Amino acid sequence: MKKIWIIGAGPGDPDLITVKGLKLMQQADVVMYTDSLVNEELVAMAKPGAEIIRTAGMHLQEMVDCMVGFVNEGKMVVRMHTGDPAMYGATMEQVALLKEHGIGYEVVPGVSSVFASAAAVGAELTIPDLTQTLILTRAEGRTPVPELEKLRLLASHHCTIALFLSATLTKKIVKELQEAGWADDTPVAVIQRATWPDQKIVRTTLIELDEAMRVNGIRKHAMILAGWTLDPAIHEKNYRSKLYDATFTHGFRKGVKVDD
Repeated sequence: MKKIWIIGAGPGDPDLITVKGLKLMQQADVVMYTDSLVNEELVAMAKPGAEIIRTAGMHLQEMVDCMVGFVNEGKMVVRMHTGDPAMYGATMEQVALLKEHGIGYEVVPGVSSVFASAAAVGAELTIPDLTQTLILTRAEGRTPVPELEKLRLLASHHCTIALFLSATLTKKIVKELQEAGWADDTPVAVIQRATWPDQKIVRTTLIELDEAMRVNGIRKHAMILAGWTLDPAIHEKNYRSKLYDATFTHGFRKGVKVDD
């Protein structure tokens, strides 16, 4: 079956594409990418003579028609998505139309902005005895969310929350987390354009989030991480996993007995 490759370009730093993704891009005859989100330095690594198509100004049908035309000419087409294609990548709507033309696809994962953001602030998003759950979601704006996925309901779990595409909805975020019982001093980290040269990090608290975003002029391209795993003083607290506990036995190590 004819196919295209959908490749996660990573969060911004061109070195954060996977080896497989880079190899495929450098083999491609056609590279299509969202020029407002994918680093131009990465796309510049395409093979000499490759056709480079910027898609930020194109609607869905235009993009698909373009892919279909090139594939039917026998060309290898790579579609670059920012971060990882599985997260808010709008890949399935492209795939649905491609399948109508008998064209398949293969996905190559990428580094998501959520994990690039966690790395930027040196955070582990799941801490033993604190939280073992991370929720990836977005605040409800022009794009609705299902009733059972309202932020207030998700926040009732009091785990770490990563909010995509929500930089203009901070008043709503604060209100819904407060309604879920979150403390006003809950730590929040905002990372704008994670891994790009102009990356900006803002550490704040839930009650101060909206003002912090306003003061720093952050209205887009930002990941909001919220929860006590984002506490800047987390390293001073005695959270320890069982895995590396000297008394814990597993398949590769026998635990040391500790006398009472």
